[in-house]
Amino acid sequence: MVHQHGGGQPGGAALLAAAFALGGGVAYLLAAARLRRRGDRWPFVRDLCFAAGTAVLVAAVLVTPPGGPFTAHMTQHVATGMVAPLLLVLARPITLALRFLPSGGRRRLLAVLRSRPVGVLANPPVAALLDVGGLWLLYRTPLFTAAHERPWLMALVHLHVFAAGLLFSAVVCSLDPLPRRPGVVLRSAALIGAGGAHAVLAKTLYATPPPGTGLAPGDLSAAAELMYYGGDLVEIALAAVIGLQWYAAGGRRLAREGRRTAGTGEPPASASYGQ
Repeated sequence: MVHQHGGGQPGGAALLAAAFALGGGVAYLLAAARLRRRGDRWPFVRDLCFAAGTAVLVAAVLVTPPGGPFTAHMTQHVATGMVAPLLLVLARPITLALRFLPSGGRRRLLAVLRSRPVGVLANPPVAALLDVGGLWLLYRTPLFTAAHERPWLMALVHLHVFAAGLLFSAVVCSLDPLPRRPGVVLRSAALIGAGGAHAVLAKTLYATPPPGTGLAPGDLSAAAELMYYGGDLVEIALAAVIGLQWYAAGGRRLAREGRRTAGTGEPPASASYGQ
């Protein structure tokens, strides 16, 4: 049975993951600085978001969180699968790459973004299934126990959690270019469905540990509560992004109507609602 995860000094896989995260953060900041040097506008808040996301990833793989073993594991899950992906997506890294790369690299990146596999993955229900479905598979099957017995499998699990969380956040926010930008309704429905499935999974963990584990009741309940409330906070932030986009789109639509009717003397169609 699994009683605890490994502690002590970070292993080689953790150090490698931290190095990749730091390398990505440095590359982003250098590219953003180069854009500004040539006179392009790139908000500093995006740099801060990417730097914060990088810091969360590095801390998650190098620092053992406080609490019991399963609580510490769940802290890493929320950090790498939810918080860091949201921060990285808010920084719009693909948009930065498209503006930074030379024409040849830009064409190759656009070809990847427009490919059929990316189009399938960028579908909100597919992204939600990969994200939350993977967690149900991890915690409600013997996979969690097997991963703790095989370090290479645990490394793959962590990689999937991060990649699936990054994909889901990117699709729900739709800040960077996608093969086909999903509508607000579809993205909202995917977020609500994934949030509900995530909450139900957290409640089942509160009552029943992953198969094959021997976790202390207090550790199990603390981890389940962290998963539940931590997930809620990130999902609220994702919903806020969608809401702001919907609000901005409405403002642009009203502005277009105003320009079309400026020379006719007729009020925009939306103005009649208050009459």
